[in-house]
This record gives sequence, C-alpha cells and structure tokens, in this order.
Amino acid sequence: MTETAHSLITTYLDELRDTMQQTLTPELDRAVSILQDARARGATIYFCGNGGAASTASHFACDLGKNTAHATKGRFRTIALVDNIPAVTAWGNDNGYDQIFVEQARNLLLRGDVLVAISGSGNSPNVLHAVDYARETGCPVIGLIGFQGGALKDRCDVALVIPGRTIEQAEDGQLILNHAICTAIRAMDGAA
Repeated sequence: MTETAHSLITTYLDELRDTMQQTLTPELDRAVSILQDARARGATIYFCGNGGAASTASHFACDLGKNTAHATKGRFRTIALVDNIPAVTAWGNDNGYDQIFVEQARNLLLRGDVLVAISGSGNSPNVLHAVDYARETGCPVIGLIGFQGGALKDRCDVALVIPGRTIEQAEDGQLILNHAICTAIRAMDGAA
C-alpha cells in the first residue's frame, strides 16, 4: 500500500515537532541574552550560511532588525553577509568560495559584535572560517546548526542544535528558532 501525501506530511510534521522539543534548552536564553546585550551596546549582529541557511541568514537579519524595533530600547543593527552578492562572488572568484564570509568579516567585524552562523551540517568551510575569525576578533558566536552540530558546535559560544532527521527538518528548525527568538525578544521588551 502506498502512503498518501497527507500521511507523509503528517509524519514529517510530527517528527519536526519532536525535533524542536529537543532544542528547548537553556542555550536559548543565552542566545537571547547575547543578542539583547549587543543591541544595548550598539554592536552589530552579522549572519552567514549557505543554501537554505543563507536564506535563513537574510530572513533572521531582517526579522531581528525590523520586528523587534523598540521606541526606547532601540533597534538591532543587523547585516547578512550573504546579501552582498558582488562581494560574495568577487571573494569566491578571486580567493575561493571558502573565503566569502571571512573576507567580508575582516572588513566589517569589530570586537564585541556578534556572528550568527547558520549551517545544516555544521561543517561548511566558509562558515567555519568566519566563525574562527569572529572568535579571534572577540566576537561572540551563536550557531544554528542541524543534525549533531558538526565542527561548528564546539566553536560557538552558544550552539543551538536542531537534531532533525533530514536537512529539511534542520532548515525548518533554524527558521522556527529565528521566529521564536524574535518573538521572545519582542514580548520581553513589552510595550514602548
């Protein structure tokens, strides 16, 4: 008997719910605290990732910068390193794809800024190079990582690992955490 689309989708969503339950750790509080501290200090929060994670990097930068704007607490300064296509392609062409984020970071990151590194596998060389540079520069690193976290997990100050069974579940989980974190910050800020 062939499974129906409905039953396959139901199974997927059940697995995703179970996966997200596993991400509910004190690390979420630490991530929010790092972000709120960056806003209070006027530090910039940078985002990077590849493929679906690049999309989430842009989405997270937008949501954090816009959906949490507060009349008295201010706004988050956010930049997605994936969004400057000319810089990405220039560094990729001239220095190699593994250098596309770290070379931009060398121009932009200041001590005390924050890097949010998003990766399905946790093993993307271009993300890892940016993370290593951020840590050398004195920037906290928050990771949104799939599966078991890969090499990225141990390089982050806060590793939010989404242990999904598939890359789709990992990417869904990363986007859910984006929305959950922004919603939590907005609720914690209260009315202006």
